Amino acid sequence: MTFKFTKPQKMEKVFHPADSRGKANYGWLNANYSFSFANFFDPKKVQFGLLRVLNDDHVKPGMGFGTHPHQNMEIISIPLKGEIRHKDSMDHTEVIKAGEVQVMSAGTGVEHSEFNSSNEELNMLQIWIFPEKNGLEPRYDQKDFSGLMKENQLVNVVSPRSDQSENSLFINQQAYLHLGDFDTGRKIEYELKKEKHGVYVFLIEGEANIADASLKKRDAIGIWNTNKFSMEFKKPSKVLLIEVPMN
Repeated sequence: MTFKFTKPQKMEKVFHPADSRGKANYGWLNANYSFSFANFFDPKKVQFGLLRVLNDDHVKPGMGFGTHPHQNMEIISIPLKGEIRHKDSMDHTEVIKAGEVQVMSAGTGVEHSEFNSSNEELNMLQIWIFPEKNGLEPRYDQKDFSGLMKENQLVNVVSPRSDQSENSLFINQQAYLHLGDFDTGRKIEYELKKEKHGVYVFLIEGEANIADASLKKRDAIGIWNTNKFSMEFKKPSKVLLIEVPMN
């Protein structure tokens, strides 16, 4: 059931074409930044609500991010191709493959490393969302969603702890992440969970009309001040929806 506004609202949108993202090529890493990160700064693209980072990273085999710290951030990693070897100060040593999703609550502080452990290029999305509270206990989890994905349906992969779905991972924020694969011509409607939320839609592959805007591969649109919006897919597509509080 969708919520209803107490007063009439006009949907607000911000369009982020793929070529407007920040870019960095370090040889071993080819990075694309949807929001200000590292040496890329755009005052209009610091964050979307409580979504702070959406990085689209391409990492060469055997290369990766050495041990580094995080604190007070909910971190979600989604490998699209290849696999990540993860090691952290909580004594986790794991491999996350395409089809899986990883969550890590940095909380009071955690150190970790991430390397491409396959013989092919790793392509991964890394998402940072501000937590509900600072100083929480760090935690780690991952899940294989490949058997749960269904054509032409959104699958809830991340939810808040207080509203965790049967199959989703949870984070310490009122945020919801959905992934979906859609055929040409499919049309669906997405209903937001709460009134003060917005949704950042990132088109991983394909072509779509989302909230009356035309998106192609790696384009994104932020949508708020509405309780629902439509998506129509013009080509076979893969989409990521990140619903977050706007303040």
